[in-house]
Amino acid sequence: MWELANFIEHAVILSRGEELEARTGELIASSPENTPISTFKQAEPDVIVDALKAAAGRIAGKGGAAERLELKRTTLQNKTRKLGISRVIS
Repeated sequence: MWELANFIEHAVILSRGEELEARTGELIASSPENTPISTFKQAEPDVIVDALKAAAGRIAGKGGAAERLELKRTTLQNKTRKLGISRVIS
């Protein structure tokens, strides 16, 4: 159940416009025993990098990573600095 919710959330973050863009190759059936446990702290850098890639490296502005993640520009900049994430261009 959580895997599907995470997949949908990820698709929503990376989608542009009104249509949901989902990479179905990422949705695989797995059993609970071989599903790695992920914490927010472990997932946060991946979500930020994905949002930056989807925004072609832009942090601020319409369609920027901050808007996609529903964060203030300064908050995202602080998080990228803290996590050691440099500019990402898809």
